[in-house]
Amino acid sequence: MHSIFKPLKQILVILSVVLLCSGCAKAFLPAISPNPWQVISLPTEATLSDVAFTDDPNHGWLVGQRSTLLETTDGGQTWELRGLDLGTERAGFLSVSFSGQEGWVLGQPSILLHTRDGGQAWERVPLSEKLPGAPYAITALGEKSAEMTTDVGAIYRTTDGGQTWQALVEEAVGVVRNMVRSPDGKYVAVSSRGSFYSVWQPGNPAWQQVLRNSSRRLQNMGFGKDGRLWLLARGGILQFTDPESESGWSEEITPEFATSWGLLDVAYRTPEEIWVSGGSGNLLVSYDSGKTWNKDREVEDVPSNLYKIIFLTPEKGFILGQRGTLLRYQQAA
Repeated sequence: MHSIFKPLKQILVILSVVLLCSGCAKAFLPAISPNPWQVISLPTEATLSDVAFTDDPNHGWLVGQRSTLLETTDGGQTWELRGLDLGTERAGFLSVSFSGQEGWVLGQPSILLHTRDGGQAWERVPLSEKLPGAPYAITALGEKSAEMTTDVGAIYRTTDGGQTWQALVEEAVGVVRNMVRSPDGKYVAVSSRGSFYSVWQPGNPAWQQVLRNSSRRLQNMGFGKDGRLWLLARGGILQFTDPESESGWSEEITPEFATSWGLLDVAYRTPEEIWVSGGSGNLLVSYDSGKTWNKDREVEDVPSNLYKIIFLTPEKGFILGQRGTLLRYQQAA
């Protein structure tokens, strides 16, 4: 009997080594080279929330907590703090958006700023005290026109510079963890507990709720440039919509097994190039629509969670983090 089990034991050992090596190959991703992200020094340690540019590609605005408002005139290489007279009120700016020279800044508690001249002058726009939920995001749509959301899924539109607002949904969806607008006006929102998500299209009277497709709680969702929805779930799980799947979603992807911290955001630079950020300077990229992944190992040294990735164009991108962390995308020469 001993002579029979000895070969079996050797086979099991070999299989274990093979599986371990296979797991290592997935756990430790190849590094990208060169690193396209530059760490930008800022005169603030506030956590950053959003960035937007006017129709001048060199002129942009960056917002964050503690009423942080920064301006750049060189494409985002340098930024200067701009002060606002808000009296004794302490506001956290969450969202900034421009259409041409007309721009908006939205924050909490219930603060909305409007500019018609690229930010040379900002005026405060009063918001109703009956607004359901707290302000969440603002999107500039054109002259005197913008769309505003709250953290319970209310959606409003103004066409007169914020004097009046029209409700686009009949009732709110409930407190959301995050909410994203597509360029053509659709929304997707993740519930506060990550147990379901909701979708809304222009013209619909209400949100449509959808249960998550696994036991893992949802972290974030958004729209890709390739027409797919994406989602991030607990445990570093990434999925894309797949109309040929029974569930409507592709199989779960774990871009990197070795990391123990969660993934936080996804952004497309091109329809094929996808960036994913996470805690502790974790930054991954796929150049083939999510089939294979690489890691930016130089960014690992950045002592910050990377909360949000924004590509304004394929050539202009930023990553926003805590304690004044800002990364700027710069293409290799």
